Amino acid sequence: MATFLAGRAAAGTLGPAGTGTSAVPAFPFPEQAVRALGHAARHGRWLARAAGTVPDLPGVDADRARVMVRDVLENAPAEGCWLGAGQAAELLGVFGIPVAPTRMAGDADEAVRVATEIGFPVALKTAASGIAHKTDVGGVVLDLGSADQVREAFDGLAARLGDTMAGAIVQPMIDPGLETIVGVVQDASFGPLVMFGLGGVATDVLGDVAFRILPLADVDASELIRSVRAAPLLFGYRGRPAVDVAALEVVLLRVGALADAIPELSELDLNPVVVSERGVVALDVKLRLRTGAPGPGPLWRRLP
Repeated sequence: MATFLAGRAAAGTLGPAGTGTSAVPAFPFPEQAVRALGHAARHGRWLARAAGTVPDLPGVDADRARVMVRDVLENAPAEGCWLGAGQAAELLGVFGIPVAPTRMAGDADEAVRVATEIGFPVALKTAASGIAHKTDVGGVVLDLGSADQVREAFDGLAARLGDTMAGAIVQPMIDPGLETIVGVVQDASFGPLVMFGLGGVATDVLGDVAFRILPLADVDASELIRSVRAAPLLFGYRGRPAVDVAALEVVLLRVGALADAIPELSELDLNPVVVSERGVVALDVKLRLRTGAPGPGPLWRRLP
């Protein structure tokens, strides 16, 4: 009987006469029917859950952000551009997204001066904006405790990276915590998606990330954090202290507000975002703008 129904469904003859549609779901194997029921049940639970609210976040100046983006793109190439570390941190700051204090240095002497002003120990990173993973190219040196170490680290980066180094970023060392990743990616069907997952070098190895569409509501941020497999690490695991999950949820909401307000945002990658009992801070920022916001393409879904 199942085989007969499957054949009739494939032929499109189970629906009302002349419609060519199937009114009765039919599957060739019971496992496929069970999976379909599971999807339907999960979708039903999602529809029944509270919709949540998109909060009015304090300290957000979307108008200023749009002016900043317009000024950057005014002389940008047709394909858009990556923002420098200082520009990216400034744009994130307009939305209240916490980023570790970031100072630029063009040579070893300036790096030493900036590090002395910040206070040791410091981290030194290449300022090249197009490098996806700075650690892969030896572009990050941590825990530099003296002027001599900063000078030696800068000269080492310059020797390894050459002209691609583009100067250096000097940041204070941040207290340890759990590394996560927060970002924005563009999807052909849904537009900008907010991404969250396990951060640091484990991101590519484990692929433990999840996504949510805009606008991001408070329940979406809460569910997004709890949907990754590594979520138990955030709430205390095998004697480790729980981190400030509430602060992490606020960061996700602010990233969602940024993506919603700036349609020219092509890509955002905050990795790592260090979360501890004391709060949240992004240590590395990659942000790309496109010269024109995309129109409603044929695959974009208009969701209620």
